[in-house]
Amino acid sequence: MIPLIVSGVIIYGLLKGINIFDVFIEGAKESVKVILTIMPTLIGLMMAVGIIRASGSLNMFELLLKPISNLITFPVELIPLIVLRTISSSASLGLVLDLFKQYGPDSFIGRLVSVMMGCTETIFYTMSVYFMSVGIKKTRYTLAGALIANLAGIIASFYITLFIFGK
Repeated sequence: MIPLIVSGVIIYGLLKGINIFDVFIEGAKESVKVILTIMPTLIGLMMAVGIIRASGSLNMFELLLKPISNLITFPVELIPLIVLRTISSSASLGLVLDLFKQYGPDSFIGRLVSVMMGCTETIFYTMSVYFMSVGIKKTRYTLAGALIANLAGIIASFYITLFIFGK
């Protein structure tokens, strides 16, 4: 599909008499400007993830929420993943691999993690990249809405995994 799309864009540009190479170069210049604009935010997010993982605060958060997790029969081992998933996809993938090694990908936790990764989003990364790239300063209710949607994704992934695979 990708070669067809690229070919279609080139053919369309040629038919319209557009200098495709000049337009491509102009777009590349703009992308460099966007990258330089959002780079400080991305570096800050990466540092925050490193600090969170190295400090042990995820384990403390897990211990703090363990009684609630046991009460609702949600695996407490996924709490660090839920927290980190809102910040960084690559860091959360590291936790997913750790969970796969510990419990196996075909375990309930492994399946739940797999479904959860598809039902949730890296909120802070996505917001910072998209809002910084277009210069939006006031996000209004975006963060609250995204957190609620993530919570709905977590709950849905838990019940979908229970329904399809059982416990």
